[in-house]
Amino acid sequence: MKNEVLYILLNDYADHESVFLAGAISNDAVAKRQHPKYINKVVAPTLEPVMSCSGFRILPDYSFDTMPEDYAALVLIGGYGWMNEEVPSKVTPIVKNAIDKGIIVGAICNAASFMAKCGFLNQVKHTGNGLDQIRLWGGESYTNEQGYVNAQAVSDGHIVTANGSASLEFAKEMLLLLENDPAEAIEMWYQFFKQGYVQMMSQMRG
Repeated sequence: MKNEVLYILLNDYADHESVFLAGAISNDAVAKRQHPKYINKVVAPTLEPVMSCSGFRILPDYSFDTMPEDYAALVLIGGYGWMNEEVPSKVTPIVKNAIDKGIIVGAICNAASFMAKCGFLNQVKHTGNGLDQIRLWGGESYTNEQGYVNAQAVSDGHIVTANGSASLEFAKEMLLLLENDPAEAIEMWYQFFKQGYVQMMSQMRG
């Protein structure tokens, strides 16, 4: 089970925020990986399908009650479900358990604000959907304004945070922590999607 990367999806999750990370784990530059280092798995509150904010439905591999104890990384995908008070509270012990075990934890968009609300960002440098939102969601539980970094994505220790427009940067930081590929290959992958095919090919030919 150690090679599984678990993505927590709540209803109305932001489907675009997982695409770069999940894709890089499952595929190399030319094809689907024959022997991937990690396997993507979806965790949801129950085993019932969850719907993205775009209207896509996905069938979870695990529920909160059936997810494994041992895995490589926990990824909290953002979206509007984090505004629900009941469901996110059930995620708190899952995240705490992962952090206590030294498991990599990634949180993007509203999920990063949820991390602040639970006090999980008080010991690390971090970012999110602006300091104002982090303050608002974090309330009295958030005591680390000096640790906020105005960046697309921030990696500190075993925790990666990102704002909702930073799916690519978020993926890069997660891939580096996971050592999914050599750092040079991850940087090339990042630049390919950041700059685009035409510009990258022009640079390589020039």
